[in-house]
Amino acid sequence: MKFNSELMEELATTYGPSGNENRIRNYINEHIKNYVDEIEIDSLGNLIARKKGNGKKIMIAAHMDQIGLMVTDIDENGFLRFTNIGGISPYNILSQQVIFENGTVGVVFSEPVEDISKLKLSNMFIDIGVNNKKEAESLVNIGDICIYNTVYSENDNVVFTRYLDDRVGCYVAIEAIKEIVNPQNDLYFVFTVQEEVGLRGAKTAAYKIEPDIGIAIDVTGSGDTPKAKAFAVGLNKGTAIKVKDNSILTHPKLRKHMINIAKDNNIPYQLEVLEHGGTDSGAIHLTKMGVPTGAISIPTRYVHSTIETASKNDIINSIKLLVKVLESNIQL
Repeated sequence: MKFNSELMEELATTYGPSGNENRIRNYINEHIKNYVDEIEIDSLGNLIARKKGNGKKIMIAAHMDQIGLMVTDIDENGFLRFTNIGGISPYNILSQQVIFENGTVGVVFSEPVEDISKLKLSNMFIDIGVNNKKEAESLVNIGDICIYNTVYSENDNVVFTRYLDDRVGCYVAIEAIKEIVNPQNDLYFVFTVQEEVGLRGAKTAAYKIEPDIGIAIDVTGSGDTPKAKAFAVGLNKGTAIKVKDNSILTHPKLRKHMINIAKDNNIPYQLEVLEHGGTDSGAIHLTKMGVPTGAISIPTRYVHSTIETASKNDIINSIKLLVKVLESNIQL
């Protein structure tokens, strides 16, 4: 399987912060509409693509939304104050470039802080290079959201870019949609909204679909960088099969089934025990009377930074595992 660099770059660089997913939803829709039987956009904005089959109803969730910064105030000199949309570290965004939906570019900086360890978002501002409030208001309004504006790069081994979380999960889902020609199960690929602010899209989509099984596709961290906290997941070691995170203890029989599929098909894999964070799986498995749910994770360095990094081999192996699992007869 060849890595599709063009698709990955376009997914990672298309604007779509939480609550403003129109552009990325339209992009994904155009890329999958000829490979699915039905497409629906629900009332919250989730893109639901169905590939019909006679087996179990399976919901596959990858979130479209990105973390970002929302303007809360514009001062007399045109500097923008902001709040976070999703998990934002002040240290990751200091001196970084951002871009608004209309193309306005700014840089994030801070007031003088004697002790950098005490830096907070409330000490920070966005400079969009204007002379006063009136000029700023001609470009940006209160409530507008900007996203990271770093470039996409890759080499033979890895991808370096903004927003692998979770555009790489969308990539895996899109490529799986293309690979599966005659589905045995009834597949609902859901590109969810507002995951970064509380798993909101997955919650409403799962309530609507009422799946027999749920599978989330998202990034996870890595423990393979210098002096990293002990974590048995690293790049180029295979796709990661989730055991737990803060939102879920994955269904043991589904997890075992994924492991057996990986072994039977010689797909490199590793087990993920994440002590923080969560994915759409956390919302899916609590829907109505409960849904047996698992997750396939893409090991990623520097999650929620401006330059997330993942292995091409791990991404490809995540696609292979997802396809084989969806084509299998899952007995729970």
